[in-house]
Amino acid sequence: MTCQKTGHNFTKIAFKPLHTNLFNIVLLSIFLSLGSGKLYSQDITKKKTVIPAKKQADSVKPTVDTTKTPILAVRIQRDTVKGDSIKPKKAFLDGKVKYKADKYAKIDQKKKTITLYDQAELYYQDVELKSGIIVMDYEKNEVYAGRIKDSTGAYTQFPNFKQGANVIEPDSIRFNFKTKKALIWNSRSEQGEFKIKAAVTKKENDSVYFLKGARFTTSKDVDNPEYYFQTNKVKFIPGKKVVTGLTNMVIANVPTPIALPFAFFPMSKETSISGLILPSYNDSNNRGFSLQNLGYYFALSDNYDLTVLGDYYTNGSYGLRFETSYAKRYNFSGNLNIRFENLITSERGYPDYLKQNIYNIQWSHSRDSKSNPNSSFSASVNLGSSRYFQQSINQVNIGSNLNNTLSSSVSYSKTFTTVPQVRMSLTATHSQNTQTEEINMTLPTLQLSVDRIYPFVGKDGVRKGFIKNINLQYNLNGRNSIVTNDSLFFKPQMFRDARIGFQHSIPLSTNFKLFKYFSASTAVNYEEIWYTKTIERSYDTDQSKVVDKTINGFDAFRTYSFSSSVGTTIYGTFNFGNDKKIKSIRHVMRPSASYGYTPSFEKYYDTYASDASGTMIQQYSRFENGIFGAPGLSNSNTLGFDLSNTFEAKVTDRDSTKVEPKKIMLLNNLNLSTSYNMDADGITSLAFSPVRVSGGTTLFDNKMNVNFGATLDPYAIDNSGRRINVFNIDNGGSLFRMTSSNMTLNYSIASTGKDKTKKDKNSLSQRNGGREDDLFGTNTDLGDSRRSQFEDEEESEGEDKISEFFNSKLPWDMTFAYSLTYGNNNRENKIIGNSIMISANADITPKWKAGVSTGYDFVQNGVTFTQLRFERDLLSWRMDFNWSPFGTNANWGFFIGIKSGVLSDIKWDKRSVINR
Repeated sequence: MTCQKTGHNFTKIAFKPLHTNLFNIVLLSIFLSLGSGKLYSQDITKKKTVIPAKKQADSVKPTVDTTKTPILAVRIQRDTVKGDSIKPKKAFLDGKVKYKADKYAKIDQKKKTITLYDQAELYYQDVELKSGIIVMDYEKNEVYAGRIKDSTGAYTQFPNFKQGANVIEPDSIRFNFKTKKALIWNSRSEQGEFKIKAAVTKKENDSVYFLKGARFTTSKDVDNPEYYFQTNKVKFIPGKKVVTGLTNMVIANVPTPIALPFAFFPMSKETSISGLILPSYNDSNNRGFSLQNLGYYFALSDNYDLTVLGDYYTNGSYGLRFETSYAKRYNFSGNLNIRFENLITSERGYPDYLKQNIYNIQWSHSRDSKSNPNSSFSASVNLGSSRYFQQSINQVNIGSNLNNTLSSSVSYSKTFTTVPQVRMSLTATHSQNTQTEEINMTLPTLQLSVDRIYPFVGKDGVRKGFIKNINLQYNLNGRNSIVTNDSLFFKPQMFRDARIGFQHSIPLSTNFKLFKYFSASTAVNYEEIWYTKTIERSYDTDQSKVVDKTINGFDAFRTYSFSSSVGTTIYGTFNFGNDKKIKSIRHVMRPSASYGYTPSFEKYYDTYASDASGTMIQQYSRFENGIFGAPGLSNSNTLGFDLSNTFEAKVTDRDSTKVEPKKIMLLNNLNLSTSYNMDADGITSLAFSPVRVSGGTTLFDNKMNVNFGATLDPYAIDNSGRRINVFNIDNGGSLFRMTSSNMTLNYSIASTGKDKTKKDKNSLSQRNGGREDDLFGTNTDLGDSRRSQFEDEEESEGEDKISEFFNSKLPWDMTFAYSLTYGNNNRENKIIGNSIMISANADITPKWKAGVSTGYDFVQNGVTFTQLRFERDLLSWRMDFNWSPFGTNANWGFFIGIKSGVLSDIKWDKRSVINR
């Protein structure tokens, strides 16, 4: 049925017919109150109803929950009374409206409006609206929201309009529920990294907005940004794109000459989208002008991407780089970088003209252990031209430049759940000396092992005593070894020189207690070596020299050996008294003695004539060039001695509240080792080997690491520097002759108390073969200048915790390294190495950072590599400058640009090119 006054449709209630007008009005009033879900009653015979919040609460019965949000519910149903002549009107709303307000909610039935004031909230369909004041016209299907003034006259409670995933925070808004159109004044919204503010916004539908007087920025404060892009006409499609008319860049509220007739900003909801990467401009004295890092980013899928970058110099030099990252959740992740550079120095016809190709391949892969606990696959590859990091036009990595070794490893392992368990691994390794350009590779190494078997253990599983501890196992080691250099890398000659071998070993061992306090072990080891190549040595009369002829085909030899060892642990404590600062010192000694015997395998040796006359006969083994070597010609009958020491002290704790004394490590290791050859003849071999002493400790609350070592030789040397069978003390010297010694100190400290070397800030430098610390400066990847020189981007983009300047604690860190090496192998008695390196970083002000890496070589009397670096945090921007003032790697670089990845091409990057 239809209300004559309001025109609303209502469902007929199944009461007995009553014809009293007054009773019907009262009943209808009660129905409106209950049906709408309001927490107060109203008299619909009056034109206006204003219900203060306090009276609303008073009018509710105690059984009603007053915390529920008031609901205006108008149900749209046809009159079920047959023969009703009143035609039902079209519903004015398509759902329930929930609303509430702190001060009052006013319903004007004549104007068809609902007014909510102070902390007003309105919920309808997918629209959530919060504001100081909300006026809903339910006849026009429109809602208006705006700010209100507080007691000081300042505007507060700005509207917050949310529809679906889009959130807008304007000064005021007018919205139509039917057409979904809206007018928004001074709207503020976020789309990814962008923050958008517009003077007037017209919402055409759910997917299209038109903006007037708009600004775009990545600044945190959209109302007072340090920079923004100003435009007057904008078409905005949330989650997809923004297309603008004339766009001008404004910095610090000052318009700049940087302007575009139109602009396009991608607003994809995806984590990444494809796009062009703008280059940086540079110039070089020996290569000319250049464009660096011009490329394109391909967002191929959610699991992998591809970046293609290129460099071009006007003298013809160019570089190409392909970088991809991939990941599959709970399975694997990794990245692959391939770099190639064609370098031309000077110009054709000049004496210093040089043309060369260099390349570098980096691959990192890791597998999630959850994907398959019984197998794993990992890769860490860094190979290429030996001179890549010294000559690259796109890498400034001094740590890699000074590093003499590049290494790689790709491995797969699997465990077979058999009894006994079997483990197998395949590993390909690569080691490259960048100075000699020699490359050692194994393609691949096969390792297989069977778990230990205890044949004499009973059903109870107890292994105790000599017999029950007897165990054996089987190990297989197969290698395909290749030794080559840069010029032959991956050429046929490289594979022709490969050496293949298999090593089978079956160790039989046991361990037991001896005289209660000694631990003893003994073992017998059987080995069998297989080779696919051997040699035949003879004297070639045509070449007048001894030559080796390679014999292809299977060959093998077998050896066996015996070893035994015994050791114990001795504890000693020196007490000084509880009233002393040093209460006691604890000394732990672990002496051990070992014996090893390997017989002579002379049967695997042949003879050859070493001269043309054939009178000089020498012995050789056809297995000499094998991967695992050749069997021994003479007996090996050796005794070994080793002594390990640790020293620990108990001291009075500075904290008077502590009851127990504090433990301090004085020496965490002090090791002495030597051996004695029982079959030495005193002429070709000496009985005693040099004594090696090594030790280390930590100081200053484990912040400083101290390591030292020395080699002590008991024998004297002759005038030519050769060891002779005369003890040094019998030759007028001391008991031992120190042939070499070394000491290193490493100290790292930071204001936060954390070890800065544990940060992952230089992971890129380490992956490129550099160091984990910045003693040789920080790595500069010219392909991504947005990386901070001092810390991770996530840390630098965090909230600024420093609110004041003079009374703020400014963070700093320092790394110190010292190395001293002494040489006296041939009575030179001099310091052959003595250098110090220091790296320090500090926040000069809350927004200024500075750092220095330098050192001094006291032997060469010169300053080592030095780098100065500065950085300024410009909120949404970052500016940095680094300078290496002298040396072969002298260079400088300046960068200023926007931190945000979506606007990373807005930058100015100027760097000097190292003349390599």
